[in-house]
Amino acid sequence: MILEMKVPSPGESITEVEIASWLVKNGDYVEKDQPIAEVDSDKATLELPAEESGIITLKAEEGDTVLVGSVVCLIDLDGKKPEGSEKAVDSKPSAVSSEKPAEKAVAPITSEKAITPIASEKTYASGTASPAAKKILTEKEISSSEVIGTGRDGRITKDDAVKAVPSMGTPAGGSRSSERIKLSMLRRKVGERLVAVKNETAMLTTFNEVDMKPIFDLRNEYKDAFKEKHNVGLGFMSFFTLAVVRALKLYPDVNSMMDGDYKIFYDFQDISIAVSGPRGLVVPVIRNAENLTFRGVENEVKRLALRARDGQITVDEMTGGTFTITNGGVFGSMLSTPIINPPQSGILGMHNIVERPVVVNGQVVIRPIMFVALSYDHRVIDGRESVGFLVAVKEALENPVEILMDNNPKRALEL
Repeated sequence: MILEMKVPSPGESITEVEIASWLVKNGDYVEKDQPIAEVDSDKATLELPAEESGIITLKAEEGDTVLVGSVVCLIDLDGKKPEGSEKAVDSKPSAVSSEKPAEKAVAPITSEKAITPIASEKTYASGTASPAAKKILTEKEISSSEVIGTGRDGRITKDDAVKAVPSMGTPAGGSRSSERIKLSMLRRKVGERLVAVKNETAMLTTFNEVDMKPIFDLRNEYKDAFKEKHNVGLGFMSFFTLAVVRALKLYPDVNSMMDGDYKIFYDFQDISIAVSGPRGLVVPVIRNAENLTFRGVENEVKRLALRARDGQITVDEMTGGTFTITNGGVFGSMLSTPIINPPQSGILGMHNIVERPVVVNGQVVIRPIMFVALSYDHRVIDGRESVGFLVAVKEALENPVEILMDNNPKRALEL
């Protein structure tokens, strides 16, 4: 009996996916639920498990774009497992990495002449130079015997001759190869959305700085007890998330979106957080952050970060945020202008923390300072709201005990 495996729907509004890589080969025996392929949608990369055990026949190539519901492979349920096979039922991509077609080395790109079929039936002796190549080699006093040709039958092309001649001031002998790889559907879609944001919104960025000493002091005092009781670290994200929730309540325009000629307001705060995963940046959502405590936020951040790291994040977990927080500081960024995550109207960028001289009560002191940036859609959010929002975030972060903890840190941290 032959089973036709069709592409399942990865999520609402997704109509096609791309075969990123096959984790098995044509004719392999696969076990039920064994990952057989990785497929890219415009929102995430997902594993495709085998629906039954049997011999697999692939019906699509890597890089093919296929519609949801179309057949991508056949499984012969009557196929027998090879004698002595030790393949585990739950084999992972790493177990078959040596067999993955996607692992084939990509040949270096040479000149167009080297990879374009030549219509002429004429053949050339190895080491023969084309007229253009011969001219270059003669001018530079280089013998054709010293150059390896990449053209048909070893003919030396113009590109070969150019590469054989070092540029002024450039040392010879180093590798100058390159490779051409296709971007994943997810990466292409992200690129399209980023360009669309720049072209279709009136994006503007406002900046401020935050004295992080009060938060440093709180973490130094309570982080060990917090970790011991809740089994999760007390990081900066809980402070920033709760500060953003408060600011969104004070300035609801920042928590709104445009829909044609209409403006949509939300009475909840679903905070998207940018997380670096194995296939690039993903933006899972902390739902109803306005109802969470410090412990609740830290638990959600940890859960989503682990799922992103393990490639288990789902489309539903990345859909529906009303505002985004991104932390370029973990990579060392001092200052940036984050790009809005559409259809949202605002995004807060965190940056690295550096000890800087600042004036406090008329005295120059050294404080840990973080620059923060708010990018916003000026069609929806006016300057007053954007600046007021960022100032509200700054106030909460510089006075967390009073504003975020109601003057009771132990109760706020549930200690």
